[in-house]
Amino acid sequence: MTLPWWAWVILAGVLGVAELHVPGSYLIWIALGAAVTSAVHAAFGASLEGQLLTFVLGSALSCGIGYFVYRHYGIGLHHRGQPLLNERGLAMVGTRGTVCETFRNGAGKVRLGDSVWLAAGPDFAEGAPVVVSAVRGTRLVVEAAKP
Repeated sequence: MTLPWWAWVILAGVLGVAELHVPGSYLIWIALGAAVTSAVHAAFGASLEGQLLTFVLGSALSCGIGYFVYRHYGIGLHHRGQPLLNERGLAMVGTRGTVCETFRNGAGKVRLGDSVWLAAGPDFAEGAPVVVSAVRGTRLVVEAAKP
């Protein structure tokens, strides 16, 4: 018993369409494994065991390639130089700003770009240059900026 080569093409198409509709999926690489199986079976006429082995190896190989493609382009990963999805506060660490409301008892306000943020840190006078060292919730932790 063997599957016809076109059955693998249909499976590849179904997996490709599912990739479009299933959020966060990785199915395109498995669809590529099914397409490779279809091509091998059409060219060489593999048995069912050969088809399944080709599908498993093709899918594993394409998933490995997909991992490196996603890693290279930073898709779904924390990638240096790109904003951190759902952790935008961490992207502000290292940003320079200016104290716009004098710090008293370790609390005040800092201007970063065109936004004003609540901040914590040592007592600073208004206009002092600061740099963000950490983020705690919606409050920035700042320290004196070195020239």
